[in-house]
Amino acid sequence: MVEQLVRTLTAEARHLGRAVLRRAPAVWKALHLGKLDAGRAILVSAVVICLALALVHLFRRWRRHRKTAVALEEAKERGVRVPLTLHPVINTDICIGSLTCLKSCPEGDILGIVNGAAELVHADHCIGHGKCAAECPVDAIKLVFGTSERGIDLPMIDEYFESSRRGVHIIGELGGMGLIRNAVTQGLQAGERLAETLPKGKGSAADVLIVGAGPAGLAAALRLREAGRSFRLVDQGSLGGTVANYPRQKVVMTEPFQVPYFGKVSKKLISKEELLEIWERALRKASVNVEEGVKVSGIEGQDGAFRVQTNRGPMDARKVVLATGLRGTPRKIGCRGEDLAKVTYRLIDTEQYEGCDVLVVGGGDSAVEAAVQLAEQSDARVSISYRGDSFSKCRDANRKKIAGLVQARRVRELLSSEVDLINENEVVLTVAGSPQVLPNHFVIVNIGGEVPLEFLSKLQISLEKHFGEERKKPKRAPVGDRRGLAREKDERSSHRRAHFLYFLTGTLILTWLTLKGWSYYLLSHTDRMASPVHEMLRPAGRWGHGVGIVATLFMMSNFLYPVRKRAKFLSGKGSIRGWLDFHMFVGFMSPLVIAFHAAFQSNNQLATGTAAALLVVVLTGIIGRFIYGLIPSAGGKALQISDVLGRWERLRARLQPMLDEADNPALLHRMFDSAAKPVRPGSLLWMFATWPLRSTWMRWRLFAARFHFDDVHYYRQFREGYRQLSRLRMQVTFYDSLKNLLRGWRVFHASLAGFLVIAIAAHIAVSVYLGYVFFR
Repeated sequence: MVEQLVRTLTAEARHLGRAVLRRAPAVWKALHLGKLDAGRAILVSAVVICLALALVHLFRRWRRHRKTAVALEEAKERGVRVPLTLHPVINTDICIGSLTCLKSCPEGDILGIVNGAAELVHADHCIGHGKCAAECPVDAIKLVFGTSERGIDLPMIDEYFESSRRGVHIIGELGGMGLIRNAVTQGLQAGERLAETLPKGKGSAADVLIVGAGPAGLAAALRLREAGRSFRLVDQGSLGGTVANYPRQKVVMTEPFQVPYFGKVSKKLISKEELLEIWERALRKASVNVEEGVKVSGIEGQDGAFRVQTNRGPMDARKVVLATGLRGTPRKIGCRGEDLAKVTYRLIDTEQYEGCDVLVVGGGDSAVEAAVQLAEQSDARVSISYRGDSFSKCRDANRKKIAGLVQARRVRELLSSEVDLINENEVVLTVAGSPQVLPNHFVIVNIGGEVPLEFLSKLQISLEKHFGEERKKPKRAPVGDRRGLAREKDERSSHRRAHFLYFLTGTLILTWLTLKGWSYYLLSHTDRMASPVHEMLRPAGRWGHGVGIVATLFMMSNFLYPVRKRAKFLSGKGSIRGWLDFHMFVGFMSPLVIAFHAAFQSNNQLATGTAAALLVVVLTGIIGRFIYGLIPSAGGKALQISDVLGRWERLRARLQPMLDEADNPALLHRMFDSAAKPVRPGSLLWMFATWPLRSTWMRWRLFAARFHFDDVHYYRQFREGYRQLSRLRMQVTFYDSLKNLLRGWRVFHASLAGFLVIAIAAHIAVSVYLGYVFFR
């Protein structure tokens, strides 16, 4: 499909380019010699401009497609097509290729465009920011955990983050949300939910015990403090959780988020120290104390009356929030000697490794960053061991850094290797099948974290495996302020109010314009000349001209939406769906208002051409926004046809002895081959025109094949399979061809929109040249 589209777009671009180049000299010469009248000149110029704009659009589309196809092939070769965590899934039937999802991702080129729709390209680099879903104007993207090929185990929680054990809530990285902003959002939502639904308690037990002082736990604590609820915040380490374990001055990327008692954190790149300072300031202002060094070992009791067992003694609480993350359960190598004190699972301070032999184990970003920091910030002798043959799971920037350090001999690269034994002064590895011994003082293992299955099982919390499924979204609680859980509902209500406001505004404008000149617009062209309001309501009159100026400015505001999509400084400014709603409102209203400016008559070819182009732009916009998404692709049929093809080939294998002995085996073999050949989309017109002939030909071939079967049962199986495949092939061809045809709406929509700008400018220039000015 990819190669076919590339060939098609290339052929179209080449054909359009030749047409433009072939016609342009002739048009110019004819205009120069005066052989074309003004009308034909305008028409030919318009066609040439539209073709040129279409050519540019097709070329850019082909370039984007080609870039994505190359990236997908590279990702396939590196074996990194499986997402590691929360990631987007795109419904290509709905996607309109707005490109906003591509430009919104903070991680860079995670998504690409294939066949005019978005697709996840660098799946291994996606870490679930979710901005792509937020920036999709048609809700074609949803965020899911796991894939159909590889599931992911996560604690079972409902839309309010409550686990299978009533009263115990799970938020943050432990529940699958590893990003700081996402963890903070969940913490605020969980805190809000508990504050609103938990009755005021009496006695010494705290309302909530929060386990984990990372971003999720801190946000929940601050939200509960705002609501005036009692709680205890404990952590087995120190303030910051996973963030506190980052190396010194490590810069992390985050999206803006709101911290109670502090305000908005808007920096996209922030160091570990800055982030911890923000939390400390908020906690001081809120008078929240973090009980550090408290390790939870079990939870007894039931919802409303829990007793949590810790190394500091039991703690009573009515609700429990687990925000521990995965740092307490790092994935281990599983080799002998891994329990030695010199083995650690994180890099905090590079100074402690000065002059030492250090082995970093892992091939992801964390491991590579640790090796890079050790090599750049200390004089340690650094080696990195990875079982893969390349650092394919790293970001490009990290791959380039480690490659440069390896080339400079600051890091020793041990690919296709595994650690077999760790001793006090050395490590034994298998490198490309051969044993190798390295002198060693420290081993840093960075191969990821695991869900603490044993701990969760002990707490009686069930797990569920996600195979590309969307996590349930939080619902609105009965009462409370308009933050956290309420935000999503507020956005939906805002869109509904905007739709009603647009409808009301459009109705009032059209009603006002209609009442203003109703008696005039009903007159014939001749009778209008004698009307007393003709001088005011005609297109060049004060009223008509004023309506034209306002309508033109109004129509040009339609380009705010494409500017919003492409301009980085506007990214995230307002809901993209709201911008699209305004775009559609202006698109629907523009031709109607322009009709009042023209007084519902056409008096010059330039204005008529502009109005026609505007109408096509609106119609193609309607196709793209509403009709295109209603046409399904052949994905479901493709799965169905693959199943039928399997039965078809099994039938062929059973009939092979009979086929070899038949009078005319070539006929049956041709029928088997023709029914099983790949389906290719084509022209809808040609498909419908040739359908009667294809149907007749199929019946004739089945009739001829009947005489080559001795067993009626086998013939019936053959006939049924052949008919079923023929029907499915027709359906697949229809859906794919129709989808390809409708996909062309973007070419017309974008090209004629560009032409409109030129035509409107020309229309204004002609009006000014002829003396049509508003102020006299």
